Amino acid sequence: MTRQIHVGGVAVGGGAPVTIQSMTNTPTHNVEATVAQIRRLEEAGCEIIRVAVPDQRAAEAVGAIRAAISIPLVVDIHFDYRLALECVRQGCDAVRINPGNIGGPDRVAAVADACKAKRLPIRIGVNGGSLEKPLLARFGGVTPEALVESAFGHIKLLEDCGFRDICVSLKSSSVPVTMRAYQLISTKSDYPLHIGVTETGTLRMGTLKSAVGIGGLLALGIGDTMRVSLSADPVEEVRAAREILKAAGVRREGPELISCPTCGRTRVDLIALVGEVEERLKRVDKPITVAVMGCAVNGPGEAAAADVGIAGGVGEGLLFRKGEIVKKVPQERLVDELFALIAEL
Repeated sequence: MTRQIHVGGVAVGGGAPVTIQSMTNTPTHNVEATVAQIRRLEEAGCEIIRVAVPDQRAAEAVGAIRAAISIPLVVDIHFDYRLALECVRQGCDAVRINPGNIGGPDRVAAVADACKAKRLPIRIGVNGGSLEKPLLARFGGVTPEALVESAFGHIKLLEDCGFRDICVSLKSSSVPVTMRAYQLISTKSDYPLHIGVTETGTLRMGTLKSAVGIGGLLALGIGDTMRVSLSADPVEEVRAAREILKAAGVRREGPELISCPTCGRTRVDLIALVGEVEERLKRVDKPITVAVMGCAVNGPGEAAAADVGIAGGVGEGLLFRKGEIVKKVPQERLVDELFALIAEL
């Protein structure tokens, strides 16, 4: 159990639900474009949003952005501690920094004191691509141990300022390194953990790597908030995050679709059938499991845990609920009958 912090009105850690984060890719100083993107992300299910603050123009836009959105706003700061101070004045909800790269102890203390006065948390973001050179030399490269050592070095800088409203992330582009780093720190610290795999690549490969890394950690009970990092529209990050949370059994929101792989017994166009059901399920918000099976012989039994489902056959199929057959249905009415049954749940 980690300690709990609050990012705006959203609890992170301490048994709170795992929250979904994303990051905008618009120029932050373009308030209109950034707000529009954040609203799209919120509609998709994003619960905490982060914006890059590379310069003073971006920092000065934070107040207007925060006033126009309803989810908490985290600012991402590197090197210039004055940008963090300006964002705090502008009304951000949290600050993401690496305390070791914003200057001496006086500058770290200035940011810590500003955040403490506003009761804002700080996320320490350790990244394999920017590990300190002495650590790379000591550990022989980007290793889980090096990531954890770096994190504790940054943590100490804040703790020396009397600041403990901290969240930590330790990200690498390697799934095994990332997972092991989070496992290590979870045994040594009770600070809440922001989990994710960085630089994962395209929508397809990035989603797969994130599902393995993030999903694996969640299945082990590690992680308090998360971001799926993709070289894609940020909305896809949020969609992937929601599916990972469901697949890991962490959240039960909206429908879950299960379907069998095709085999020699399949006598229906299962791929098209599953695609149609998946598309129509986008308009369903019930926390149910829906099965689409290709074999009327074994389908209901194999999908007995599903709330409702269909199993295809030759010209007709079976409609079933909790593994019990409800009735036979002509193939052309199979999907309509399925959604009529869903409407009754």
